[in-house]
Amino acid sequence: MEKLKNRWLIVASAVGIHISIGSVYAWSNFTNPLMEEFNWTASQVQLTFSLAILFLGLSAAFLGHFVEKHGPRKAGLLSSLFFGVGIFCSGFAVKLGSLPLLYISYGVIGGIGLGVGYIAPVSTLVKWFPDRRGMATGMAIMGFGFAAAISSPIMDLLIKSVGIANTFFILGVVYFIIMTSSSLYLAKPPEGWAPKGFKEKLESGKVSEDLSQLTANEAVKTPRFYYLWLMLFINVTCGIAILSAASPLAQESIGLSSIEAAALVGVLGIFNGLGRIGWATASDYIGRPNTYTIFFGIQIILFALLPFTSVSIFFQIMLAIILTCYGGGFSCIPAYIGDLFGTKQLGAIHGYVLTAWSAAGIAGPMFAAKIKDMTGSYGNSLLFFAAFFVVAFAVSLIIRLDINKLKKQKAEKGGRKQFVTN
Repeated sequence: MEKLKNRWLIVASAVGIHISIGSVYAWSNFTNPLMEEFNWTASQVQLTFSLAILFLGLSAAFLGHFVEKHGPRKAGLLSSLFFGVGIFCSGFAVKLGSLPLLYISYGVIGGIGLGVGYIAPVSTLVKWFPDRRGMATGMAIMGFGFAAAISSPIMDLLIKSVGIANTFFILGVVYFIIMTSSSLYLAKPPEGWAPKGFKEKLESGKVSEDLSQLTANEAVKTPRFYYLWLMLFINVTCGIAILSAASPLAQESIGLSSIEAAALVGVLGIFNGLGRIGWATASDYIGRPNTYTIFFGIQIILFALLPFTSVSIFFQIMLAIILTCYGGGFSCIPAYIGDLFGTKQLGAIHGYVLTAWSAAGIAGPMFAAKIKDMTGSYGNSLLFFAAFFVVAFAVSLIIRLDINKLKKQKAEKGGRKQFVTN
């Protein structure tokens, strides 16, 4: 009989994968070097990143069933293969000066590795931490958020010392090794397993029992799936728009210099990461429905106030709080899925929900840019985003009707699930 794995080492393995694939957020380190070497335009280079995010969402949706069928270890190894090969082959694209090959290698192949690598460890953590699923998934997804801060200076140093192509070769090998070694420890908990004391917490009401156990195909037929999708879409649309325009927004709104604005972008990245672990951990205590309602209530107020705020410190504090909510939206969604649909096919359901990320990654920055072109200011888009959050706030209340209905049905059926504790 295989020895029971340490669930905290499962967390460490998940973080190893997410820190590797999260380096995609440091893509901007390659932008200027590629433009200077090949005279490519900014939009041509930026399309590489956009493709990677697009295929992240698509692969998460289409390969979610692979994660459930073959388990997190094989899914993690598949991710390390695609992501490592995609980054490595990007070096050949640079050697050949081929933009289409860069799109295929980094954007498509690497993007597929991103999607599988994102959902495989997260869905596993929810199963290992039924008592603290928000905190556990928050730790892994925090790694994704902080990855850029770790990898960015390393990328910059490598590009300057060994060149762009060799940087891709080195990173491809390093990420492959880290992700492969991390994936080998990943595994689902044994059937019926639960941590010590969980059964007592469940019976005392300190931990809520999952409201249902649905397959992915069953989940997408329920209204609450689309409520989750819409809430994530709005949260990411508005948050990623702020991220994409934070520097020019700060310069035009409160008069920061380009250097000060660049520093602000770095600080916002830190709050993005802190929000992922902070809000996810808090959700274990106040509940996922309350967490999302608080997210949206806060952001309605802040987005409405931002256009009329000229005091620099207040403006920056507001942006920092918004970014914690942006990061928290990502980290709380896997636990919310587990609460509503159970862990039967959580990875596949998570993959479907993440298509909201792909859609928002295109919609948010494009909307902010369009408002800028029409009005001459990024700030004018903020009131529209406040209105979007009114919709999200309403959805966060409507979903409670579905949740209360499920709780009532579950109470009528009665009975408790039996667990084996270690």
